[in-house]
Amino acid sequence: MGDVISIPREELRERTKWLISSGWWTALGALAVALAVNALLPGVLSLGRPLGAIAGFVVCNGLIFLWFRNADSRPTSRSRYLTVAHLHLVLDTLFLTVILHYLGGLETPFFLFYVVYVVLASTLFPRGANFAYAGLASFLYLALLLLEATEVIPHHNLSGFRIELRFQQPIHILVNSITLTITAFVSAYFASRIVLELGRREQELLESNLSCEMRGQELVDLNSQLREMDQARAQFTRLVTHELRAPVAAIQSYLKLILEGYVPPEKFTEIIHRAEQRALDQLALIGDLLYMARLEEPRPGTTIESLELSVVLQEVADLVRGQAEEKGLAFQVQVADDLPRVQADLEHMKQLWTNLVSNAIKYTEPGGSVTVTLRSDSDGVVGTVQDTGIGISPADLAHVFDQFYRADNAKAMERHGTGLGLSIARRIVETYGGRIWAESEPGKGSTFSFHLPAEAGTQSLKTTAEPSARPSALHA
Repeated sequence: MGDVISIPREELRERTKWLISSGWWTALGALAVALAVNALLPGVLSLGRPLGAIAGFVVCNGLIFLWFRNADSRPTSRSRYLTVAHLHLVLDTLFLTVILHYLGGLETPFFLFYVVYVVLASTLFPRGANFAYAGLASFLYLALLLLEATEVIPHHNLSGFRIELRFQQPIHILVNSITLTITAFVSAYFASRIVLELGRREQELLESNLSCEMRGQELVDLNSQLREMDQARAQFTRLVTHELRAPVAAIQSYLKLILEGYVPPEKFTEIIHRAEQRALDQLALIGDLLYMARLEEPRPGTTIESLELSVVLQEVADLVRGQAEEKGLAFQVQVADDLPRVQADLEHMKQLWTNLVSNAIKYTEPGGSVTVTLRSDSDGVVGTVQDTGIGISPADLAHVFDQFYRADNAKAMERHGTGLGLSIARRIVETYGGRIWAESEPGKGSTFSFHLPAEAGTQSLKTTAEPSARPSALHA
C-alpha cells in the first residue's frame, strides 16, 4: 500500500475522509495544549494569537470538509482525493509550525509532532512522498528557528520554562533541527517499510482467500459431479439388474414348466425355442454392455487410423442388405464424391453404421424404404440414415439416446432389443468430437444423423467424452 496505485479508490476516499475528520481533533488538541501552557505559565503566553491560529485552521478544515462532502455526492477521481489529502497534510504541517511559534519556538518540546504527519503521509502516498513531508517538516522547523534567532519574526519566550536567549544559541538550533530531521526521516523510512510489508501481506491474504474460494468452488463442483455420477451409476445398476434378471427369470419359468410336467411333450420344442431366444437376448445385452464398457475405458495412447468412412459404410451395407431385401425394403446408399477422411477406430465406425442401419431396417414395415447418405460439410462428414418406419413421438424423441430406453411403439413392433444400440452410437460419435441427433414423426419414419470432424492429423482416442452438442428445436 505504499504505492498509491495499489490503494482502491474507495479505500483512498475513506482515508481522506478520516484525515479531514482528524483535523477537528488536531484543533482540539492544540487548544488543550495552549490552555494548559497558559495555566502552567500564567501571563507568559499570549493566548489570543494561538487561539487565532486555531480558529484559522478550523475555518480551513471546515472548507475542505464542505468540499469533500459535496464531492462525495458525485463520482470523484482518485487524483482529486489525493489532492485534498496533500492539501490537508500541508495545512496541518503549516498549522503546527504556527502553533510552535506561539508556544515558544525552540523552547517547546511539541516539535516532535511533525513526525505524526510524516507517518500519516506513509499510509496515503507513495514512498517518495513521505520523505518529501519529512523534508518539509525539517525545513519549516529550521526556518522557524532561524527566523526567530535572527529576529525576523518575534520570539515568544516561555519565561520560567526556558532561558530567554536560548532560542538564539546556534548549538540549540542545530541540535533541535538535527533531532527533528533524523527522527522524521527515520520514521518515514520505517513507516513506509511497515506499510509496504502490511500491504504485501494483505495482498497475499487476498490472493490466498481468492484461491481458497476458487478451490472451494471447485470442490463444490466436483462434489456435485460425484453425486451425479453416483446417482447415474446407481440408476445404471438398477437398469442393468432389471434387464439381466428378466431373461433369466423367463428361462427359469420355461424350464420349471417343463420339469414340473405342465408342458406336453409336443410343446417342448416351442418352449425350448422361447428359452433359447431369451438366452440370446441376454447374450446380446451382455455383449452390448461389454462394448459400452470398452468405450468408457479405452486403452490409453491408442493411435486412431485414417479412414474413408464411405468404405466402412459400403462394407456394412453389404452385410445388412440381405436383411432389408428379405423384409421387402427398398435399400439405397448414396455417397458424395471427394469426402474428407476421418480419424477413428475401424471397429467403432462399423459398429456406428451397423447400429443405425439395423435399427432403421428393424423398425420399418415391409414395403418401406431405408436410405443411407454420406456427404461432407464445411468441417467434416455427415452421415444420415432415413427410413419410412413407425417413427418416434416427440416425448420419446428426447430419450432415444438414453441407455435401455425403448419407445412403446418400438416394443410393440419388435419385442427383442437391448435399448443400448443408440446409446452406443452416441458414445462412439462423442468419443471423436462429433455429435448425433434425430428427427422423426410418428407414422412417417425417422432420420438419424451424425457429424464427425474431418481428419486433422494423427491423434489419440479421447478417454472422456465431451457433452453431446444438442441440436436445435428442429433436431430436438
